[in-house]
Amino acid sequence: MSLETVLLGVGSGETPSMDRLAEAAIDIAGPAGATVALAHVFSEEGYEDTRERLHFDPDSEVTPDVVAERNVRIRELADQLADAGVDYTVHGRLAGDGDAGDRIAEIADEIGADLVIVGGRGRTPAGKAVFGSTAQTVMLNASCPVTYVREA
Repeated sequence: MSLETVLLGVGSGETPSMDRLAEAAIDIAGPAGATVALAHVFSEEGYEDTRERLHFDPDSEVTPDVVAERNVRIRELADQLADAGVDYTVHGRLAGDGDAGDRIAEIADEIGADLVIVGGRGRTPAGKAVFGSTAQTVMLNASCPVTYVREA
């Protein structure tokens, strides 16, 4: 199996440090010459808030991909990937009726990802068996392998 596309799910606040996610993506995709697809899923409210904060004209037709490209976390990761010589693309989606994990799994299928990387934070003793709803959904629904990056 060759590794051509790695999807990195970028959350809005429940992921480990961006440096750990970038490091994992670079360590995996770099040697293989794979492209990293940076993906962010917006809630309807989060999407509208971000559009407003970024001063997009309320009447303009701006896609979630365009808004994701301007997301600060995506830009930071993109800079780290570019500095390491790793090609990347950016994908944004609205959660709609599903959750972020469902959308990440769908993006993985759409782009033919060979691997998905997701992150999450440590859990309480009662929650250690569960990675987190988004990460868990991706792991259960992605049609390719998933690498989980836990916050240190």
